[in-house]
Amino acid sequence: MQIIRQATELPTNGRKVSLAIGVFDGVHLGHQQIIRQTLADARQHDGIALVVTFDRHPNAIVAPDRQPPLIYPLPQKLRTIESMGADALLLVEFNRAFSEQPGDVFIRNLTRDLGRVHSICVGADFVFGHKRSGNVALLRQLGSELHFHVHGMAALALDGAVVSSTRIRAAIQSADFDAVTQMLGRPYAISGTVVAGDRLGHQLGFPTANLDVTGLVLPQNGVYVARATVAGATYHAVLNIGTRPTVDSGKHERRFEVHVLDFERELYGTELEVEFVARLRDEMKFSSLDALKAQIAADVAKARECF
Repeated sequence: MQIIRQATELPTNGRKVSLAIGVFDGVHLGHQQIIRQTLADARQHDGIALVVTFDRHPNAIVAPDRQPPLIYPLPQKLRTIESMGADALLLVEFNRAFSEQPGDVFIRNLTRDLGRVHSICVGADFVFGHKRSGNVALLRQLGSELHFHVHGMAALALDGAVVSSTRIRAAIQSADFDAVTQMLGRPYAISGTVVAGDRLGHQLGFPTANLDVTGLVLPQNGVYVARATVAGATYHAVLNIGTRPTVDSGKHERRFEVHVLDFERELYGTELEVEFVARLRDEMKFSSLDALKAQIAADVAKARECF
């Protein structure tokens, strides 16, 4: 999948372009039907399937106090979209200037820069442009004028409720991984870069990889059984999310620490993807480091039993 920053960078060679436009956080089942419709349009007309998304959540600019934690960091979102078969992805820098652009100008600029736009597919409740001035009705109006088709895809429902990024975030926070997996259409996982920690895990005999999960929605604090994937290889793992009350330095800093079983290489600076399997227990404060070490050993034994 080719990733571009400007629509003019796409080499269309006169082919028609079908667009899927959205934030696509989590690339859940509802997002997938939008992208699949775009793929079908492109294949039917020997065209190009282009996904248009943003480098951050729009609320980061227009409503910072209402910015939701993300389900996926940007690299994970892009990989997931690529796995669906999109030909190209336009990654729009969502800055203040872009947020003040009227919705119709955004679409007119896209059609001008891409040439032959065949279709645009969005969710039925998708809004865009300055002060949310654009919606499916505006797209249909512009489609009549600029000669492209519009799909406003109805939301999908699961267990009687709409599948949405908001609902998925709530399920993640309550550690309902079965529900999250159903709504995502794939096992729930978080990816992040391994950063330096204080190496306490090494001292205890259970070295951990500390992931930078800034801005991501996380399950409740506790210890989890997990799978960790690094450089294409998957390993069993034990994960701790929390503030480490036994060794709390007063910062109350929430950490995401992964002990990869039967793995000894350094991981600093690499990307690690962690898939949640099951919750083992709550985070606890122990009377000593020896007691903590004994509990970690018990957690590792239980994790091995899970597999």
